[in-house]
Amino acid sequence: MYNQAMTDIAQADMELYSIDKLMHETRQLAAKYRQTTGSTLPVTGEIARFDAAKALDLALIDDTNSAIDALGRSGEREGKRIIIKGRAIFETTRSSPRIGQLNPEQNWDLVVLVLFDDNYEPEEIYEASREAIADALEGKKDSGRKKRGAMSIAQFKIIGERVWTRESGLEEEIWDNQE
Repeated sequence: MYNQAMTDIAQADMELYSIDKLMHETRQLAAKYRQTTGSTLPVTGEIARFDAAKALDLALIDDTNSAIDALGRSGEREGKRIIIKGRAIFETTRSSPRIGQLNPEQNWDLVVLVLFDDNYEPEEIYEASREAIADALEGKKDSGRKKRGAMSIAQFKIIGERVWTRESGLEEEIWDNQE
């Protein structure tokens, strides 16, 4: 029994190492491909899922038909149904990047947005609640993009909260002496 448990732990560690290594190679390949061709490979979503799960202690959902990408495992995210979005921000891009479609009618609690540099390394992670997103989309119903549930990264940053940075990891709660 003990030997089986140790084998299972070693196998899980090897799988995690293998996925870490594969994600590292995927980042390098995607960056090199963009430098060479000027086009992007559609890998940002999977890298974002991996990075968000690792940084925020999320359990990934592997069902491609699911409206959510992960479940929170601990802290204030525990039990929350989470959609994960990712965007690489390139210095040469002049347009205002947008996140994909969000449907407030679906069954989810939070949206996590992972922002990458041009080497597909995570720089920041933001999250926004369903209510904040629904309010932002509701407030601008006249726009065609808003009707489809799309918003800019800049707007997401305004309504959301930065929860992780490359420099500091998880953002600590701000201490308030007013209580």
